[in-house]
Amino acid sequence: MEWYQKASFYHIYPLGYCGALEKNDYTSEPVSRILDVIDNIPHIKDLGCNAVYFGPVFESAYHGYDTVDYTKIDRRLGTNADFKKVCDALHENGIRVVIDGVFNHVGRDFWAFREVRAKRWETPYKDWFHLRDGKSPYDDNFWYEGWEGHFELVKLNLYNGDVKQYIKDCITGWFNEFGIDGLRLDVAYCLDLNFLKELHGHCKWLRNDFWLMGETLHGDYNRWMNPEMLDSVTNYECYKGLYSSFNDMNMFEIAHSINRQFGKESWCLYRGKSLYTFVDNHDVSRIATMLRNKDHLDPIYTLLYTMPGIPSVYYGSEYGWEGDKKNGDECLRVKFTKSDDTELTKHIAKLSKFRTESDALAGGDYKQLELHNHNYAFMREYNGDIVVSMVNAGDDHTFNVNVNGQFEDILSGEKYDLSQGVPVKAHSSRVFRKV
Repeated sequence: MEWYQKASFYHIYPLGYCGALEKNDYTSEPVSRILDVIDNIPHIKDLGCNAVYFGPVFESAYHGYDTVDYTKIDRRLGTNADFKKVCDALHENGIRVVIDGVFNHVGRDFWAFREVRAKRWETPYKDWFHLRDGKSPYDDNFWYEGWEGHFELVKLNLYNGDVKQYIKDCITGWFNEFGIDGLRLDVAYCLDLNFLKELHGHCKWLRNDFWLMGETLHGDYNRWMNPEMLDSVTNYECYKGLYSSFNDMNMFEIAHSINRQFGKESWCLYRGKSLYTFVDNHDVSRIATMLRNKDHLDPIYTLLYTMPGIPSVYYGSEYGWEGDKKNGDECLRVKFTKSDDTELTKHIAKLSKFRTESDALAGGDYKQLELHNHNYAFMREYNGDIVVSMVNAGDDHTFNVNVNGQFEDILSGEKYDLSQGVPVKAHSSRVFRKV
């Protein structure tokens, strides 16, 4: 089994996490805010996470996805030496490091685009972008393609050999300097498929277990997730099903998605594959805001950690932090402050630690056992390791899953014979492992 299959991720959006989400003036001395992560490594470990996914860390104009320099850590976060200290400290604590690879577009202040703005057609870097005659919305004497109409995000020409080589050289530099274990590819659904193949070959040449995960939204994820391209993708289909199943008190929705993706029938889409699963991130409202009933935080995290996939918790959400996308991205990306453990953090920690030890949860088969509007139970199995997950969104309920053998509830330590009825309290969950 690959390391990422047994990973439990902690997702950090660095500019927000470190309280640095303001515009870059390009002149200030670097401020070593990224070192704050080292102080919080004990918290990450206590939470049971063995991998960290960092959002953008390289020099940018504002939010990190408008890259200015792929070779330097953003001065608002610190220096390359600072980030190396963070990566080294995480690795010393057994925590893998994955960073954002933003290769679809750059910021207007990216060095090659600055030269295009100055020299227009008289520079070879004109071929690094998608340029035409005309005027841009920024009054440049040429028109260029911006990502999805956002002209502050200048689309790179990923058909250009020099651009592709430049990106591969940058990745090699990150690997050598920081020892990264993988990349999350921003808007992977926009990237040229042949570019993804080249990227795959290069990254696996760097290290055979280098992990490539791509941001995808809709459609058949096998288009991007296959032996020639990406190891994993973001499972937005199940993200939507997770929160709306609880809000609508209709567990059939998430069960349908999971069965469609991971069931045993020949038409199921992603059996044997590990998708990146989450209940919130830096782009969407926090789960404590999305859920109509905050008591559903317990069972939704149980579902996240026991369903097929690689689970991720977004920093701060382990405390039940709120944040509404309608109020702007900034409210989703606030500075991290550690608090005392809550029942939710303790719950997530138990689930996370158990998942990193369980082959069944990392790569086991999935089988639905019981399904009603308010209740959902399923089994995961891998080479004799058997886990049964029971999620109750409604009132007190007794599950009748009829699974033979003695099991231990990993959340409470109680022993049960699952061939008998198993009571689960309202708005809660139980996870059993065969002993």
